[in-house]
Amino acid sequence: MRSRKALPSVALVALLAAGCGGGSAVSDLGTVVKGAKGATVPVELGVGKRFSLAVADDPSAGDEWSLVAVPDATVASYISEERRPAGDAPGAGGTTYFVFNTKGPGSARITLRDCVRCGTGTAPPDEQSRQLSGEAIFELTVR
Repeated sequence: MRSRKALPSVALVALLAAGCGGGSAVSDLGTVVKGAKGATVPVELGVGKRFSLAVADDPSAGDEWSLVAVPDATVASYISEERRPAGDAPGAGGTTYFVFNTKGPGSARITLRDCVRCGTGTAPPDEQSRQLSGEAIFELTVR
């Protein structure tokens, strides 16, 4: 037999789980810094700031962005990867955001990699994919 005290906890867990399902995990992207394959972008922020590193993507063309390595946790903490489509049409391009919080003074290099048409692999499957793949680099300084 269940106690009545357990019911509110069960309801709360169900509501929290429902809120994490279909939509974006993060609604506040903070300061958005745009990058692109082949570019190095400086980012300078204060302590305790949320920021997102944004890269244009088109999954229908094979784009698959990933965070190469999590930055030094004393400088910035990684929160999530968010994708926002440019429109409602199937196969529409959009933007992928890598969301972070600054933690303490310091610097970190954050590299995002686009492995085009790699599927579940980590290396481009052919020469054309190798030519289309690349990295966007962000040089973060927290003051």
